[in-house]
Parts: sequence; C-alpha cells; structure tokens
Amino acid sequence: MREADQRTVLGSVWLRDDARPTKAELTREDLVAAAVRVLHREGLDVFSMRMMAAELGTAATSALYWRVANKNDLLELVVDDILAAALVPPPERGDWREQATVVLEAAYHVLWEHPWASQLLASHAGLGPNYQALTERLQAILRTADFRGKYLDSAVTALFRYLIGSAVTDSAWLSMVRRSGLTDLQWASRSADRLGVDAEQLTAYLSEKSIAGPKARFSSGLRVILIGLRPRELTL
Repeated sequence: MREADQRTVLGSVWLRDDARPTKAELTREDLVAAAVRVLHREGLDVFSMRMMAAELGTAATSALYWRVANKNDLLELVVDDILAAALVPPPERGDWREQATVVLEAAYHVLWEHPWASQLLASHAGLGPNYQALTERLQAILRTADFRGKYLDSAVTALFRYLIGSAVTDSAWLSMVRRSGLTDLQWASRSADRLGVDAEQLTAYLSEKSIAGPKARFSSGLRVILIGLRPRELTL
C-alpha cells in the first residue's frame, strides 16, 4: 500500500497512527486553532486548505500536509477540539436526570456556538477523545440510575441522537440567516409571509434568548426524553 493511502486508510484520523515526527514549524495544534478561526469567520461551505495556508502565512498548502493527511482529517480534529468545552462536571447533588441535563445542555451550547461543528457531526463520526469522554460521562450518570446492557446503550443512543439532531437542525436555521446577511429580526420580517407564520413568532423561534428559541426548545425536549427513560422495560 502506498504511504499516501496508509495515511487515509479506515477513513478517520482517530483510527490511524500519528503522523511521523517532522521538523515542520507548524504543529497540529496550530492547524486546529487556525481552522477554528477560519470556520468562525468564513463558514464550512467555503473552508479549504488553501484558505488555511493563507491564514497561517504559508506559501503552499503542502506545508499543512506534514501534520494532517487531508482536509477531512483536520475537520475531525477541529470538531473534537471544540467539544472539550462541553466536558463540564455534572453536579454532585441532584438525581441522574438533573446530572444528564447539565452535561447535555453544555454540549448543546458548544454546538450552538459553533454551528459548523454540528454540520460536521452529521458527516464525521464522533471517534475523538473528547466525544468519547462525553459519551463515557453520560454512561456513568445513567449507570447510577441502574441502566445496564441494552437499556444503557438505548438510552445513550436516544440522548445523543436528540443532541446532535437538535444541533444540526438549529444550526441549519442559523446558517441560512447568516448567509442572507440579515439580522434575525430582518430575516424573520421578510420571510414570515412566505412561510405563512407570524413575524414575531418566527423571530422568537430563531432567538437564542427567547423562551421559544432553540436553547429553550432543546431543554424542553430533553426533559420529555429524560422523563420517559427507564432503566428497564416496563411490564404491562
């Protein structure tokens, strides 16, 4: 197998050996930090390795490939990097539902603040250490409530799919408004009639601080799911 193929085998940076040590000045951490800046400023749709080279003041994109095999590898590293901020400790007091709420709301907040990361999670599997640490933290909370075996797996799956699905959906709305170049209020005012809804309601639906906004909707839906979860199947 060619060396270039070996660097991309298995389709994920987390399933391969680290790159060989080099004398290149750029570190992998440099690339990740620069990628976060570019993604915040330009968005995922136009992100490119050429754009990364310009950000880092590098004449050629080949300098970047000493540290990552390709753009997908870099994006995997970036999305896992921002998830580090989601690893908040659950409260020592409170029942397991309250603890799970703290962990999942922190994760949703991080994904809301980085809408491009939500888009990436829809196409890049969560195999990085921070994603795995988040999973293990949630599993530990559920184990205290007696979830075991397939019930534990089903509960974690339901919660993570709700988390990622909510983040992907809400980030899609946010990205659409940002592409328009309008504020939430301006976009809602111009779009409400076409959507057949009230402009004030649409503005509230988009607003981060509204009681009808995405964060409030996420928390409300999460409560519904957590109330319905049981460590075992109910006997009817």
